[in-house]
Amino acid sequence: MNLSILLFLIGILGFILNRKNIILMIIAIEIMLLAVTLLVLISSYGFDDNVGQTFSIYIISIAGAESVIGLSILVAYYRLRGTISLKN
Repeated sequence: MNLSILLFLIGILGFILNRKNIILMIIAIEIMLLAVTLLVLISSYGFDDNVGQTFSIYIISIAGAESVIGLSILVAYYRLRGTISLKN
């Protein structure tokens, strides 16, 4: 449980401190989603419940889809602007 809380805090700090780099922001969001998934798995194992394990697979698939959509938007933005920098 402590590991998932630590990972979630690292994800929040990564999101807050890297406001200029969109790729690092997406990675920070992924770290937060994986921390939540780890917490769901730990709780599922503690309560001896299979629903939590099924739900964690659902969370991982949603995180993967979010990464694909985010990176495709970045590619389209790069083709339009020529850079992915968030600086004005």
